Amino acid sequence: MRSVIQRVSHASVSIDGIEKSHIDCGLLILLGIEHDDTEEDMLWLCKKIAVLRIFSDEAGLMNLSIQDIQGEIIVVSQFTLFASTKKGNRPSFIRSARPETAIPLYEKFVETLRQESARPVQTGEFGADMKVSLLNDGPVTILMDSKNR
Repeated sequence: MRSVIQRVSHASVSIDGIEKSHIDCGLLILLGIEHDDTEEDMLWLCKKIAVLRIFSDEAGLMNLSIQDIQGEIIVVSQFTLFASTKKGNRPSFIRSARPETAIPLYEKFVETLRQESARPVQTGEFGADMKVSLLNDGPVTILMDSKNR
């Protein structure tokens, strides 16, 4: 399981011109699920994100978590995070999980992150053509992969 975690001042997800989700200060998480990911991968990633200290304290140091700042979270499914560009010019997505595997893990990830972080978690819509808008704060962008613990 792979994620791109961005500290944001605000973020939103729109589908067909209609805003589905919006947050102010918090995290935008792009989540890619690989065909062999398990609940163990999902749980490890949720626990890590819930306590990740990437928000600034009074001294300007990254010492605060999403819980500490009472921030919000948006999770957006992103199968392209497992793109392979080794051959040719068109990416291959063969490592990305099929919907029958990915959707239950995605939904479990959202619910588990909600529990682990004790924060509201909004979403995009799995498989939809989404427009994601954000103001990256810092900028702070963290890549995490459950296979690289």
